Amino acid sequence: SAGGVMMVRRTATRAWAKAQMAAILSGLPPTMEKLTRGVLPKMRSMLPGAVEIVYDKKNALVIGFCADERPTNVINSIAVYSRWINLYFFEGGTLPDPQGLLQGSGSSVRSIRITSAADLDAPAVRALLAEARKRADPPLNPKAPRRVILRQTRKA
Repeated sequence: SAGGVMMVRRTATRAWAKAQMAAILSGLPPTMEKLTRGVLPKMRSMLPGAVEIVYDKKNALVIGFCADERPTNVINSIAVYSRWINLYFFEGGTLPDPQGLLQGSGSSVRSIRITSAADLDAPAVRALLAEARKRADPPLNPKAPRRVILRQTRKA
């Protein structure tokens, strides 16, 4: 560990990764820990087989849901801030969004603010997630076991 930042081994046992994630989540403010623990299972069910790449940054906990171990193959990600979660779409500029949910004006990255895990149950949000998953390149393998990769974390 150098300067309070710990680079975590790239591949880890499932139990070790689960314990590290639990420690990271328990370091969040209680309302955000509860929200994140509500959002993660829903994201996992909508993106089965995704590799979760976790970055515990100074201003946000970021979890990318990727088709493989390459962060450039991210399908969606969540960023946990102090009072809400942003759900990011990386083809947001071209996704059909008849409800106008996607925020931002970038050509590719757009987001939706999540303040309740139930927000992910809205048909329009589910449709956006399904379309992002459909566009994943390489395609997501829904039969792949869930893997968590901790890339950079603050000292727990």
